[in-house]
Amino acid sequence: MLILTVNLRVPRADQERLRPHMEAVVKASRQEAGCLQYTYGFDLLEPDIMRVFEIYKDDEALKAHGASEHFKTWREISGQYPREERTLYDATKRS
Repeated sequence: MLILTVNLRVPRADQERLRPHMEAVVKASRQEAGCLQYTYGFDLLEPDIMRVFEIYKDDEALKAHGASEHFKTWREISGQYPREERTLYDATKRS
């Protein structure tokens, strides 16, 4: 199982405009075969930070998500906002 978190800095003035695009990618991603969890939200204490939380069954599922048309469309839209952090954790590996 792979857990992915991403933080984007999105000005509050742009958030409502992005909402329909966010809803589209979340709905489509949740329908992917290997996607176990997929959610976006804005931080209560840092309202300009969009926190993305994703869980995939395996690397194949994550790669399929990255190759999907809905994600490519979202990436074009969201790519204008700085990605402040991206963390990928492989929960199948023991430390």
